[in-house]
Amino acid sequence: MKKSQLPVKTCVVCARPFNWRKKWARDWENVKYCSKKCSSTKTHQ
Repeated sequence: MKKSQLPVKTCVVCARPFNWRKKWARDWENVKYCSKKCSSTKTHQ
């Protein structure tokens, strides 16, 4: 599969699009944040 064909989501904190990654293969439906920084920012608000 080409990288351009991978699923895309939008981060709930920074509103930037991010692509599917192999490390998220099992839990892609529950992934909300593009990075650890965005994930930690959301918990502090």
